[in-house]
Amino acid sequence: MSMAGPDRPSEDACLTHPEVDCPRWDEADRLKALTSYGVLDTTPEGSFDDLASLAARICEAPMAAVSLVDSQRQWFKSEVGLGVRETPRPLSFCAHAMLGDDVMVIPDAMQDDRFIDNDLVTGPPHIRFYAGYPLRTPDGVPLGALCVLDDKPRPQGLTELQLMALKTLAHQVMTQLELRRALLDRDLSDRTARLAMEASAYVGAWDWDIPENRVIADERFARMYGVDPEAAREGAAIEVFTSNVHPDDAQRVADEIDRAMTGDGAFVSEYRLGQGDDVRWVLARGQVYFDAEGKPIRFPGVAVDITERKTIETDLAETAVALSESESRFRVLADAMPQMVWSTLPDGFHDYYNARWYEFTGVPLGSTDGEGWNDMFHADDRERAWAVWRNSLETGEPYEIEYRLKHHSGVYRWTLGRAVAIRDEAGEITRWFGTLTDIDELKRLEQGRELVSQELSHRIKNIFAVVTALVALSARQYPEAKAFAASLRTRIAALARAHEFVRPHTETSKTTIGATTLHSFLSDLFKAYADETGGARVVIRGEDAVFDDQAATSVALLFHELATNAAKYGALSERGGVVTLDTERQEDRFVLTWSETGGPVIQGMPQRTGFGSSLASLSVEGQLGGRLSREWRPEGLQVIVDLPATALSRRRAAGGYSN
Repeated sequence: MSMAGPDRPSEDACLTHPEVDCPRWDEADRLKALTSYGVLDTTPEGSFDDLASLAARICEAPMAAVSLVDSQRQWFKSEVGLGVRETPRPLSFCAHAMLGDDVMVIPDAMQDDRFIDNDLVTGPPHIRFYAGYPLRTPDGVPLGALCVLDDKPRPQGLTELQLMALKTLAHQVMTQLELRRALLDRDLSDRTARLAMEASAYVGAWDWDIPENRVIADERFARMYGVDPEAAREGAAIEVFTSNVHPDDAQRVADEIDRAMTGDGAFVSEYRLGQGDDVRWVLARGQVYFDAEGKPIRFPGVAVDITERKTIETDLAETAVALSESESRFRVLADAMPQMVWSTLPDGFHDYYNARWYEFTGVPLGSTDGEGWNDMFHADDRERAWAVWRNSLETGEPYEIEYRLKHHSGVYRWTLGRAVAIRDEAGEITRWFGTLTDIDELKRLEQGRELVSQELSHRIKNIFAVVTALVALSARQYPEAKAFAASLRTRIAALARAHEFVRPHTETSKTTIGATTLHSFLSDLFKAYADETGGARVVIRGEDAVFDDQAATSVALLFHELATNAAKYGALSERGGVVTLDTERQEDRFVLTWSETGGPVIQGMPQRTGFGSSLASLSVEGQLGGRLSREWRPEGLQVIVDLPATALSRRRAAGGYSN
């Protein structure tokens, strides 16, 4: 009998002997961590069943399980050969194995004092041999074990290869559990964001493809701007939306858009929509993105209905003037507002804050008068906030900025600050009135969704790597499968490369393939569909073209969809079927012709269009600015993609180069 980590104290020792050096967790922490995965008492899942079955097969064991140790039981997320979903915790071998640092091996349970009288040994399933590797969270908290069992003793234990495989599969179980928890967190984040949106004055979002002058917007945004929701969903020119801006604000908004597109890209604007009695105020916020040449290419953003806030601010300003001789009445009004309210003299000297300010900051009354308020900003925001404030004092323009403000808890929270000047009849500024709104939760929601998206993509990449490693491991154990394993690894690698191009990206994570060629890129993409000898079944012919990352995602989506459909229903579904992809430059166009032969006979055009076909059309027509046509020939599908010659390398076209 061997058990890794013999110096590790027992659970009883940890509970009864304070002088023993025990793990930095207790049973309450462990059960809380287990509950956070949301896995107990869920239905069987193929991903876990496959891992348990693979463990049993590699270790040549009739029984295997993914065991999670609860407070009073051990529950099996997956089991092979046991025939039950749970057993009492006192009978659990895995409750012992999870406390170790390595594989716990029991060659013969009848020779082990801990298990000789165990009901699972003396009765069904008559366990004699056990090997289990602990399942631990990234923080080292044990949840259970991945184990294999036999009803016959094994004095020799497991081979070195089997031990390594058991560890690898246990790590993959934890990867699946972490992925499951990430999905739960994402769903919770989405629900929270949805509730926050519904509770706020959220209007909607837009995304403007500047070179194509095509704005795609959601239904709320479209209705606010008087645009047909269906047209907004398909995309419409920017002028369709801006035509509903109030005439008195239209030129200013146009100038602010121009400044964003020629400056640093940031866009913040307040303006009115509609005319007459049906007028609403909105706050629009967006960011212009530029290509490598500095040309604006994309302008997404959101708009918030601030009519109520503008009404409050207008009422506040009017009230301040009307009640200039009754400061106490003004303070009552300001203290009743949910926002922090502040006021300064014409030169910017702060001399008033409402009750919300002192509740938020926790500072003594009057301690932030004058320039004392500057110490409340995050150090990284002070210079920027001062610059914006000084500009407003010099020009009289409204003040608006986002910065981090120190909360009474000691942490910094994001706030939206804005102020307007009050003028006398001669136009001279007599006072500034401002508000501060806590927007920290909205900021965190946006960041959290992005982190979860990137984390999921990262874990998918890790799964490709683990599966490739398991294929290689199995090939060493079964030499006769070496050729099959090599072919399978090639396909997995090609799918991983395709995933890298089609997965969601941010500006910092986007793929950077640089200047490569279309043929080399597609050759990599089609390696997953090679024949048994590694020979290509998708043959690429004709003129090549320089190809950059701006076209990579659209091209990868298009041809991944065509190849997948060919493998399921077309030429690649038959042993002798092939596909030819001919590429040809025709003056200022670049034409790609996909032709399938040797597959099932096509009876005619399908009766309905699936999501994949819509995705392919969107990639060509919406993203690449081209045309896509299909011909359902009896001998096989033919697809013609007609693109502008510059579509595959927009950076070179912008710089005046030619392929």
